[in-house]
Amino acid sequence: MSPTPNIRIALADDHAIVRKGLAELINGVEGFQITLDADNGEELLQKLKTADPKPDVCILDINMPVKNGYETAAAIREQYEDMNILALSMYDSEFNIIKMLRAGAQGYLLKNVSPSELKRAITDVYQHGFYHSELVTGRMLRMLHDRKTGKAELSQNEEEFLRLCCSEFTYKEIAEKMYKSPRTIDGYREDLFTKLEITSRTGLVLYALKTGIATM
Repeated sequence: MSPTPNIRIALADDHAIVRKGLAELINGVEGFQITLDADNGEELLQKLKTADPKPDVCILDINMPVKNGYETAAAIREQYEDMNILALSMYDSEFNIIKMLRAGAQGYLLKNVSPSELKRAITDVYQHGFYHSELVTGRMLRMLHDRKTGKAELSQNEEEFLRLCCSEFTYKEIAEKMYKSPRTIDGYREDLFTKLEITSRTGLVLYALKTGIATM
């Protein structure tokens, strides 16, 4: 087995206890080192300006004061093209995931992730430039960055269903909004999974955004 590479890591999270716990956990892994931390995105960006050497991976919370995770990820991607970004959040909503990926994150982690999965995520983004998980599949990342995503032939009801998927509504609430039965809504979802070769609501939302059926 090859040795763990030496990876410099930056961490931004406005909860001091969470940040300290994560730093201790990460520093306890051979080859991993927290080289800077911040309690919001703006502070992180200021520290990155003078950091030498720069971190290899930035782990960003989403909900931070001053500058949130989306804004921070976009700024890092613009200023430091080769720096790797992992999102870290308590929320697994489709909006949060896709918005963070669109801002430049290469993987998305929930805060209840196991230490072994956190290690794999950091190593994967460092070595391969992406971290695949149940939340973010390789197909989703390709769809996100592929400008040639074609638009399938869909019915008006299917397009309306996709637009409503890009909301906080549950499938039951979508059925009520469309004046359809839950079984009919389940049918739309399963048909779209087949037509679009997608297996999750996150994928449906991503497709709707990429093709202009819905806007964020």
